[in-house]
Amino acid sequence: MTLPETLLETRSLTAHYGDFQALFGVDFAMEAGETVAIIGANGAGKSTFLRCLTGLHPTPGQQIIFDGQPIAGMAGDRIHKAGLAMVPEGRRLFPSLTVEENLLIGGAGKRPGPWTLAAVYDLFPDLVAKRSNPGTALSGGQQQMVAIGRALMSNPKLLVCDEISLGLAPKIIKDIYQAVPQIRERGTSILVVEQDVGQAMAVADRVFCFMEGRVTLTGTPATLTRDQIAQAYFGMGEVA
Repeated sequence: MTLPETLLETRSLTAHYGDFQALFGVDFAMEAGETVAIIGANGAGKSTFLRCLTGLHPTPGQQIIFDGQPIAGMAGDRIHKAGLAMVPEGRRLFPSLTVEENLLIGGAGKRPGPWTLAAVYDLFPDLVAKRSNPGTALSGGQQQMVAIGRALMSNPKLLVCDEISLGLAPKIIKDIYQAVPQIRERGTSILVVEQDVGQAMAVADRVFCFMEGRVTLTGTPATLTRDQIAQAYFGMGEVA
């Protein structure tokens, strides 16, 4: 029997902003082929965790292993070339470029893999008619599709999505998350950071809950109860 391959792991990860400590000994691991969700309220440490993974927050001396390689302290561009791509909160498209130009920038590193312009347009057919439009002259949902497509064009082993439902209507969120199984089918693992607990539970194989810079709960959606999640998310009460 083939053992699962650990794709990403952190060991006792800490992070500071000056004297303020944002992460406290975070242990995290996900396997290749998984979709994992990180949930938690504002200020739980989710974004700092992603910044550490992607090289945007310095992590010298820390233990972050991606695809068998230590990446703590590595520059963000090297981490990206190694196969970890992030869809940032707020989308951050290039306003002077068209939809297609934004997508092509994502493929500039020329990593081999299944994601091409044709594959992205197949995943998000709404973008085909908009390919020559400025990237920012689209609806919020279409912009999010471009941001996801741009990250996929780098042919990542791991796609990291930071709050991709933020500010979008429920129907648009549903449409975007319907792409997740297709992304996985092409061999890309997915790490999703979400405040929307219901959406995270619907899409993930496993869930990690962060509160005040610590992992307070982990498990599968099928085994975690609403009370467990509420306690881990807020320390009290229930979550919607």
